[in-house]
Amino acid sequence: MKILKISLLFLTQISLAQVTLSADGSGNTYELINSVLAPGYDVTETPDCVHNGFGRHIEEVWDAQLNKYVFKFHIHVSPDNDRCIKFDRQRNEIKTYNQSPDNLIGTYGETVIYKWKFKLDAGFQPSNKFTHIHQIKAYGGPHESIPVVSLIPRGGSNQKLQVMHSDSLVSNEVASASLSSFKGNWVEVTETITYAENGKYAITIKKVSDNVTLINYTNNNIRTWRDNADGIRPKWGIYRSLLSQEQLRDEEILFADFSIQELATTALSVKDNQEEVAFVFPNPVKDTLNFNKQRQFEYVTIIDIQGKKVYEKKDSSMSSIDVSNLEEGTYILKFKTDKKSFTERFIKKK
Repeated sequence: MKILKISLLFLTQISLAQVTLSADGSGNTYELINSVLAPGYDVTETPDCVHNGFGRHIEEVWDAQLNKYVFKFHIHVSPDNDRCIKFDRQRNEIKTYNQSPDNLIGTYGETVIYKWKFKLDAGFQPSNKFTHIHQIKAYGGPHESIPVVSLIPRGGSNQKLQVMHSDSLVSNEVASASLSSFKGNWVEVTETITYAENGKYAITIKKVSDNVTLINYTNNNIRTWRDNADGIRPKWGIYRSLLSQEQLRDEEILFADFSIQELATTALSVKDNQEEVAFVFPNPVKDTLNFNKQRQFEYVTIIDIQGKKVYEKKDSSMSSIDVSNLEEGTYILKFKTDKKSFTERFIKKK
């Protein structure tokens, strides 16, 4: 289906409901995290299996500076490992993944804003191998083990916090700042990603105490997708190498106020006399939303503006969807073919 456009190109971003995760001090920490990031499932990746005598490796503690409860992530040089699966590294992380609600998973074409706060101890000791405190990773596809973006406190003679990006083949530092600026200080991170082959990425890290910017990086032409990925998701915590244990010590990292917010970007029109392929039409729609051709989908999902799933169909060949029963308003259509996941916005009218 080709449609004729008759005016200038405009872009609009429709925001879905913001999902937040904050400590509440109740002590049911794992249950709280799971209830937000994947209700009914487990998003924690902890070393509890090998170190159950310590207890849970994520707890909630009162922080005097923020004047609120925060999450404390523990990791011990010994005996902690990576979930009793890998023993040359250790991991204590939380994540979203394929069991999470759809509005917590990045799909092709979406823009997602991640926000959170963290604090490294004043004596924090990173490895010169790797120590990740945040990762953006795909699930599905041949390169899901390689982070798209990661925040890495780097050890050695020039300790720094690195923002690393990988196009799935090569990993490069795109921004950094002295690690001394982070030690002992609460900082707030805002990370905005448009997931695409030619995507966008921006990150700002500021000190909470005085709002001083420590890292500010933007790239509007950067690969933020993975081949044959089912989706992209964030991870937070500590994930570090054990190959140079003499560099390490038992660590405690504080995190607070996680936030995930999706923005669906839609082209409203293009220059005179140009034609553009529409995935779905008509838009706005009253009764039947049509695809531009018959397609085989792994899944098709419709999400309302509050982030609630109102329609889902899996492993189906279809050319249209009956939306006559939907309330009037703006919706996000997510679908995956055998190649990629996509996001489209549409408006339901009376």
